Amino acid sequence: MTKRFTTSSRNLIILILGTLIAIGPFSIDMYLPGFGNVADDFGVDISKVGLTLTSYLIGIALGQLAYGPLMDRFGRRRPLIGGLILFTVTALLCAFSWNLNILIAARFFMALGGCAGMVASKAIVRDLFEKKQVADVLSTLMLIMGVAPIIAPTVGGIVIGAFDWEAVFYILAVFAILMLLLITFVLPESAAPNRSTSLRPKNIILEYLSILRNREFFIFAITRGFTMGCLLSYVSSAPFIFIEFFELSEQQFGWVFGSNALGLILGSQINRLALKRFSLLQITVTTCVALSILTACGLGISFLNLINFWVVYPFLFMMLFLIGFQNPNVTALSLDPFTKQAGSASALIGSIGMIFGSVASILVAQLVTESVKPLLYILFGSALCSLALVLYYLNRRKTYALQTS
Repeated sequence: MTKRFTTSSRNLIILILGTLIAIGPFSIDMYLPGFGNVADDFGVDISKVGLTLTSYLIGIALGQLAYGPLMDRFGRRRPLIGGLILFTVTALLCAFSWNLNILIAARFFMALGGCAGMVASKAIVRDLFEKKQVADVLSTLMLIMGVAPIIAPTVGGIVIGAFDWEAVFYILAVFAILMLLLITFVLPESAAPNRSTSLRPKNIILEYLSILRNREFFIFAITRGFTMGCLLSYVSSAPFIFIEFFELSEQQFGWVFGSNALGLILGSQINRLALKRFSLLQITVTTCVALSILTACGLGISFLNLINFWVVYPFLFMMLFLIGFQNPNVTALSLDPFTKQAGSASALIGSIGMIFGSVASILVAQLVTESVKPLLYILFGSALCSLALVLYYLNRRKTYALQTS
């Protein structure tokens, strides 16, 4: 950590970064209980409302690719402030949407603004903290980010019950304004502007390709992509599973969704303790194996027709618990090879994760309409692909070690 920061200012910076990275999940989770209300207001099926989530994920995926070079060229704060202003304006547009298509489009541009915080937070961690501290700090951010899925659906259910779904977006706009004030007056610039970073599309593409050619980055960024596929498959299908399939109320859904998110928090915090005894790679391999076994058990449950609330609920909790380990570790392993390109690498990691998540959410919207079984297939396939990639990396590393010994 840079010496100019005291312990209190360090903790404050981590809190701000955690809040920034939480904007994405907060924007997703808070209005999930209102899917039925949105569908009723616009006269569409609830599955169509899921497209507002898909457009948001696509916006995050594309937006992060743009913010990477911008944050390398101009520093972290200026693009971040611009992104939050865009988020505020489009959150208000969401509240004033007069049909579903407008809401879908507004959500896309809202994501373009919100993802600035997701890119900046990871890049700033890489700027300010030493290699061994990055995974630990990312786990701390996961703790803060994990509070969002716990609070958001519950608050969203209360707000929607008392007012309507539009009120959710007013609250998100106020939240972004508060973050703008904190960034403007508290958060320091962590990276000097690098004028050599080109903003020409051709050069940006070449830079991203050069990052992708790094084998370590590619393997762990794709591994994270499949992990995000698991996470966002669950998020996308949660309203159907708990409200439609298991017939919970919006308020009950908020509590169940939030309590499941505790698994994500527990995993990320136990991961911090595990990092003191084991390496990032050791924990990542163990988690990949555990996720594959767990999702295989879920698939077995579907074959035996044992799907009910008290089976699916703890199963999803355990999956989120393991993702709490996996996400910060594979992110740290992906970022490890980079210093000057940390902004672009962070953006590419996030974009890959959201691309996988977008595909998963589209599959969920198409397939998870009458049964939970398609979700279990998607989760198992994603976990198995993650395990295969990590085992491939271990094999390549072992082969290289033998060749050079």
